Amino acid sequence: MSIFKRIKNILAKPEPKKPEPGMLSIGPGDVCEVSLVTYQVVGRTQNRQRNLIVLTLQDGASIRYLTIEERERTLYALYEPIDGRLDSVDEVPTIIELDDRTYHMEEQYSGFITSAGKTPFFQGGEQYVWQYQSDDLKLLRVEWQDGRFMLYEGEDVLPADVRVLRGG
Repeated sequence: MSIFKRIKNILAKPEPKKPEPGMLSIGPGDVCEVSLVTYQVVGRTQNRQRNLIVLTLQDGASIRYLTIEERERTLYALYEPIDGRLDSVDEVPTIIELDDRTYHMEEQYSGFITSAGKTPFFQGGEQYVWQYQSDDLKLLRVEWQDGRFMLYEGEDVLPADVRVLRGG
């Protein structure tokens, strides 16, 4: 080996370590444990503007949706779909009463989503979301895309209760 090659090897920068995959990188095919229940991730939608993903989780015949949003800390919520409908995207109320529980709108936003796998909305596009919370900390999520509403009821999940097992 020539002296120039040796010097080049000494001065060469080592390859940077690959970053650990973050929570926002999981998707279909992974396995996820939420509150000691193991789910297969079968779908994923992502809103890059909000640093938010919604995972479609399946445990046998049971379907749940896990939202993961990275803000100043990572926030998790687990939802299940509920039957219901709203008449118009222009008339989404600020207060919704369901089963003797009153939900108050906390946040409303829209953004472009991408989707992969089995999700309520099979293609990406502009999506509108309304998030509600009740006095007893239950959550309600309303999504609208391409003329279709989806309603979900759920609750916040502690970060320690979420574990991702890759390569399921």
